[in-house]
Amino acid sequence: MRNVININSEWLFKKGVGEAPQELPEDWETLDLPYTWNGIDGQDGGNDYFRGKGCFVKCLSKADFPNGEVHYLQFDGVNSSAQVYFNGKKIASHDGGYSTFRARITDIKDHNILTVIADNSANDYVYPQMADFTFYGGIYRDVKIIGVAENHFDLDYYGAPGLAVTPAVNGRNAEVKINVYVKSAEHCEIKYEIIADGKVIATKTEPSENGETSFIIENVHLWNGVKDPYLYTARAVLMRRGEEQDSVSARFGCRSFEVDPQRGFILNGKEYPLRGVSRHQDRPVIGNAVKFSHHKEDIDLICEMGANTVRLAHYQHSQDFYDLCDERGIAVWAEIPYISKHMANGTENTKTQLTELICQNYNHPSIITWGISNEITMNGAPDKSLLDNHKMLNDLAHSLDKTRLTTLAAITMCPIGDEYIHLTDVVSYNHYFGWYGGDVKMYGPWFDSFHKKYPNRAIGLSEYGCEALNWHSSAPEQGDYTEEYQAYYHEEVIKQIIDRPYLWATHVWNMFDFAADARAEGGENGMNHKGLVTFDRKYKKDSFYAYKAWLSDEPFVHICSKRYVRRTEDKTKVTVYSNQEEVELFANDRSIGKQKKGKYPFFVFEVENSGKTRLTAMAGGCTDSAELEKAESFDESYRLKEEGGVINWFEINTPEGCFSVNDTIGSVISTFRGKLFMLKFAKVLISGLMSGKSGEKKPKDKKESKGISVAGFKLNRTMLDMAKGFTIKRVFMMLGGKFSKEQILEINASLNKIKKK
Repeated sequence: MRNVININSEWLFKKGVGEAPQELPEDWETLDLPYTWNGIDGQDGGNDYFRGKGCFVKCLSKADFPNGEVHYLQFDGVNSSAQVYFNGKKIASHDGGYSTFRARITDIKDHNILTVIADNSANDYVYPQMADFTFYGGIYRDVKIIGVAENHFDLDYYGAPGLAVTPAVNGRNAEVKINVYVKSAEHCEIKYEIIADGKVIATKTEPSENGETSFIIENVHLWNGVKDPYLYTARAVLMRRGEEQDSVSARFGCRSFEVDPQRGFILNGKEYPLRGVSRHQDRPVIGNAVKFSHHKEDIDLICEMGANTVRLAHYQHSQDFYDLCDERGIAVWAEIPYISKHMANGTENTKTQLTELICQNYNHPSIITWGISNEITMNGAPDKSLLDNHKMLNDLAHSLDKTRLTTLAAITMCPIGDEYIHLTDVVSYNHYFGWYGGDVKMYGPWFDSFHKKYPNRAIGLSEYGCEALNWHSSAPEQGDYTEEYQAYYHEEVIKQIIDRPYLWATHVWNMFDFAADARAEGGENGMNHKGLVTFDRKYKKDSFYAYKAWLSDEPFVHICSKRYVRRTEDKTKVTVYSNQEEVELFANDRSIGKQKKGKYPFFVFEVENSGKTRLTAMAGGCTDSAELEKAESFDESYRLKEEGGVINWFEINTPEGCFSVNDTIGSVISTFRGKLFMLKFAKVLISGLMSGKSGEKKPKDKKESKGISVAGFKLNRTMLDMAKGFTIKRVFMMLGGKFSKEQILEINASLNKIKKK
């Protein structure tokens, strides 16, 4: 019989120790797992969080081990590399911080010392090394001991469960193929079972050397996404002379799916547009050391919003979360952390991490695609080494799993005709039109252009978003970090997605704010604030409700900008989101009017702003309320100031009829004198704005070639359109202090001399 115990409690820990101690330390910190040493310094900005080694030690007596002839340690997540010692002997090494690995234990004594050295140091062979999120070091998921008989299901193969279930739907029936992998199974047989609603509905026994069997489930109950995510269970019992030796089980779902370049994603024969979010797993203070309750809270929020898909970026997530996606019917894009920068020495690591991802997660019906890379051309156009690695990974994914698709997430700069874009089964792009330059209305035309040129190529939107904190404005603009601009941005993208059903999947970046210690923007360092929900999961931004109005069937109404109470205008815009057919808005109990829902679930009212006003929205029996208050002057607590410690942008001189740094590059170069002015700064400005997302990612030296080259790519129309959409002040903000206040004021003074007409 298999026995499993958790050994998370009472570990000794010391940061900076890279060798296993010979004796049990006496003066080290005592802590329980899961744990990361970067819970604070990995979230406070400065890009100075500790990346190195940490040593974890635990004393185990013989009585602590579960019953079994053979014992294994199982680590569900140690970042980024791990060395494991038992009684001073090294028993395992593992590179890759997000997947399960195991180590067999032998020679158990009365008193034993288990040592794990975790290492998140920078190197050139373990992914990720360059990305816009914090690489938390530590043992941040569970550690277990497994006791099994000498005859047992395989525990040595890439952390896999020893059981692979492959359902294939055919009409009203499904054929379910079960493969098992056993160790030391001489004179054994395997009893297979299919369980539905707690009852065994089919069983058979086969010789263990066969290693596989199949069942036909008649009138199969389909796993049908969020509407009906029905799960069966497959169980395999290893028997020897009538006695049970070991058993494994896995839940599975019977479903069929395909991606059509014209109709998008199709589930069980019906069009099923995948519309959802991406997710990072970390939390304040505890970092990646999250527990089941945190995963449950996250899936609850994702489902409340009405999403039916999640991109689990940019690494393997906890088995708990995949299980929750199975149960809730959330379609999953699962991927490895092959991100931002191709490393010549990292090829083997990408292969290992993809093998672990697929083998460990093969049975989850929620997973519909394997992502092999993300923005991997951040440092320039793909070379032969990068292309060869992608071809290898794509072939590997298909060899390990013939039932699912492969995909990748490409960065805007990558031309749509590149070979790299057409390697995987489907592809998606990460675009930030309207945030990192360009205009938010560029999404639809860009995808229409791709779709027209490659009508037989399925295309999706893997990242899009903009940042918002508790800043507010009645005239929001790109780069101001206001909740109002984020809401406007997502309204506009939603409209364009609705009109393009051919998009096979769309994933907002991001469901939750997350830590990126290299960041210094928006007024709170160390954070990426593109989440629809705050880092602590306590506040749902207005944009969350925009998606709920579009995607959810749960009746609700929401008044936007509740945190923006004091306003100076005599008439102010009030936006209401609801999925109901009609919304009525009241001001101090007086009806402002009723509006019927049109094509999009967004309602806009003009409200007189005088004194104090209590707003109430009513829709289909649902109500929501907010407050307004007339202010004589703008409340500066609503405005982001001193971005990057450089300058108060609202103090910039902007004479009427003349340019300033508040104008876009596109508007400046629309005049002859403006073009001359911009030529002086073009290389610096373009390289700065295209070099990455406000300090997230930096390119190698720009290549000089025919025409202008940016981050290793020839300047193309999309990149130029993005550049035109930047205000000059936004470029300075993103360059993060490379220009002094005096230099910026001097540039602004020069622009003030150029007339707009």
